[in-house]
Amino acid sequence: MIVYCAAAACAVAVVIVASRLVRRVRGTIDDPDPDGPTASHSGAMLSALFLLAFAIAIVVPWTTADAARANAYAETQAITEAYWTAGRLPASDAGYVQDGLREYVEQVRGPEWRLMRDGRRLSPRGWRQLDDLRRHVTALDTGDDDELKEARGTLLAHLGEISSARRQRANDARTTPPAGLLAVTVVTGTAVVLLPFMAGARPRGMTLVPLALMAGLLAAGAYLTIDISHVFSGALAVGPEAFTAVDGELRRIAGGG
Repeated sequence: MIVYCAAAACAVAVVIVASRLVRRVRGTIDDPDPDGPTASHSGAMLSALFLLAFAIAIVVPWTTADAARANAYAETQAITEAYWTAGRLPASDAGYVQDGLREYVEQVRGPEWRLMRDGRRLSPRGWRQLDDLRRHVTALDTGDDDELKEARGTLLAHLGEISSARRQRANDARTTPPAGLLAVTVVTGTAVVLLPFMAGARPRGMTLVPLALMAGLLAAGAYLTIDISHVFSGALAVGPEAFTAVDGELRRIAGGG
């Protein structure tokens, strides 16, 4: 942030020095008019900068939300496959693993999703549940049963996929656009609105209508960039639909449907 402020200060200093040097050059003219070349140039550049920052502030969270949604469905798919594979284990071990997977799904789609939305982090309980399942399956005595060895290996692979998707979900919960990008969007939007007044214009009558409309839309756009900056809250929030769906799927499998 200090570097950004220093760069801005240097740019302002360049403008001041250039304006003083240009005054000494013959052939220049004063430009006090609101619609003069200085105001027109500044307005065009401010508008372009706002549009650039606004586009990035919209596209980045949108892309992140899509990736987080796809990752959630990948995690639930791995849970489903692990649930099916656990059925190949001895009855007591199969019941333990399948019950643990259902409890994990309930934990994620309930308390953990609210924690991701409000606290931007995952619950330690979810990690403990997965670690417990992996330890249980790893310690399973397969003897000389090749089929059971294969089932254990496949189940561990699916549990690894769940853990990998969970780590990505933890990263998504912490991901937000750079604070400087949101600040630039708000500042440039404000500058675009105030530029006519700063240039010396005094809008009257019907000219206030388009100016007010532009100000309202810019304010709504700036608020939108802040509202969607977090993956699990706001207008683009990724919800627990994938885990709600897999919960019903696991119940169907358990019931033999």
